[in-house]
Amino acid sequence: MDNIRRRDFLRKSVLAGLAVSFASPLDTFASSVISTESISGKSSVGLTTGGNRADMAFRALQPYSKQIRQAIGNKRVILKPNNVSIDIPLCATHADTLEGVLEFLKSIRKLDNVIIAESAANGPSLEGFDNYGYLSLAAKYPVKFVDLDQEGSQILYVFDEKDFKPHPVRFSKVLLDPDSYIVSVARMKTHDRAVITLSLKNIVFGAPVKDQGFTWGPNRREGARSDKAIVHGSGFKGINYNLYSLAPRLHPHLALIDGFEGMEGNGPNNGTPVDHRVCVASTDWLAADRVAVELMGVDYTKVKWLNFCTMAGYGTGDLGKIEVIGEKISDHIKHYKLNDNIEKQLA
Repeated sequence: MDNIRRRDFLRKSVLAGLAVSFASPLDTFASSVISTESISGKSSVGLTTGGNRADMAFRALQPYSKQIRQAIGNKRVILKPNNVSIDIPLCATHADTLEGVLEFLKSIRKLDNVIIAESAANGPSLEGFDNYGYLSLAAKYPVKFVDLDQEGSQILYVFDEKDFKPHPVRFSKVLLDPDSYIVSVARMKTHDRAVITLSLKNIVFGAPVKDQGFTWGPNRREGARSDKAIVHGSGFKGINYNLYSLAPRLHPHLALIDGFEGMEGNGPNNGTPVDHRVCVASTDWLAADRVAVELMGVDYTKVKWLNFCTMAGYGTGDLGKIEVIGEKISDHIKHYKLNDNIEKQLA
């Protein structure tokens, strides 16, 4: 059934072309769409499983169609993938996941002002977009591609435990713009400083910009620097505090977390794949991250930044107050191996 729906989905997308017809694709997924009737007044999270990423992403978002359409209004929609590296596919958001989000935006007629934007950690973002097959999406949808490093910045201050002083950091104007509707399109991964990487971290650490010509390798242009390291801090306390303190300014309005193939072990770059086949979505990013933590089999109390955000009331972090729509969490828990340095992270 998934393969049949997928072929029909792609056929309709191709026929749309660059002009992009706004005919709803809901008929394509009619047999598997999650009902919206179960959404109550409390925070909810869509949880889907399946055989392909695009279909799973579409179905996870569908219960929030009306809410998302209203929230977008006339804002520009920013799809922010998680490309910590431009040449390691397992660490990056998959093109099919982005396609599912684009097809969803098409279904709610909000595809006229959409960009895919990133500030990759180790090199030019557009090179990463090419490596991961994102640029081919422009043949089906009127989407534009943006390197956040080239779009201006604004100074915000972050904490570092080495000196307990505020440090200035250049943050992307695009992600700070109140007229941007931010969609975090992340992948379930472990991390070497923050335990795990989910929707909030994707935005907060994609926002610090770097100079043109900065890379992690020997080809770095002389004098080129990246501000991302400053936000990570010199130890393990700073990164947790900075994620919490920056969340009010740099959180996603919509969280989509792809766990079709997660990363465990020495993430966010050097981990190994987890065949998980889940997808999480919510308009409450904290609720989405909280459900993802549970699906990864990670002890929630170990994820300090997430606990801080819950205590501050930035969303719903109490699992008992989150309504999960679709699949049951308990049916799809995988126990991800954490980074080799986890004891140091938690010390």
